Amino acid sequence: MSEMHLKSPTGYRDATEIDIMREVLPFDGADVLELGCGRARWTRTIAERFPVKSVTATEVDRVQHEKNLAITDLPRVRFVYGGAEDIDLPDASVDIVIMLKSLHHVPLELMDQGLREIHRVLRPGGLAYISEPVYAGEFNEILRLFNDEKVVRQAAFDTLKNTVARGDFQLEREIFFQSVSEFGSFAEFEERILFPTHSDHGVDEDLRQRVREAFEPHLGPEGARFINPHRVDLLRKPTRE
Repeated sequence: MSEMHLKSPTGYRDATEIDIMREVLPFDGADVLELGCGRARWTRTIAERFPVKSVTATEVDRVQHEKNLAITDLPRVRFVYGGAEDIDLPDASVDIVIMLKSLHHVPLELMDQGLREIHRVLRPGGLAYISEPVYAGEFNEILRLFNDEKVVRQAAFDTLKNTVARGDFQLEREIFFQSVSEFGSFAEFEERILFPTHSDHGVDEDLRQRVREAFEPHLGPEGARFINPHRVDLLRKPTRE
């Protein structure tokens, strides 16, 4: 596995997360587990665009989970409260596990347990799609003012290397791509990033103003747009162990 990138290398593909998933994941008839589904945006995309059999979508933010439970137009989706370290599913019950920028949110002491749980619930030959932000870019420079994720992102990458090294998974592919984040206003950035319901970043008024000053130069008539680098590790559970 490549070393964790602190600066964006050349050769990143321009793609969306869904472009990459469409390319590498066999969704046809699959039982899918999404860990850390957040507002269920990607959950909806997966359930509506791909011929999956089922999607189980977990979330640790109780406020957001309650909002997700109010979604009634996704019959193949089941929303579950809980984290990656304790998955409420039987052994060998899913074909695909997806984590979209959520592994580094698992508490440091529980990351390895989270990968062991993913291994447990995957069927032999099943795939784990782990997408993580690379610690680089203009958006990251704003984020680190109030939530510097360098340590947890490195820990997430180290956990992935360790699970491959001990033979729980085989590394199928490592993919680097860059996607776009858009915010219509600073108020939207505050709601989604600065003051989310799942985290308290301890932002006082002085820090809020510093973040605003860093954010506003990126605002234009159509809002703010950031190019964000990502790394995907596609892992396969061995068919024989």
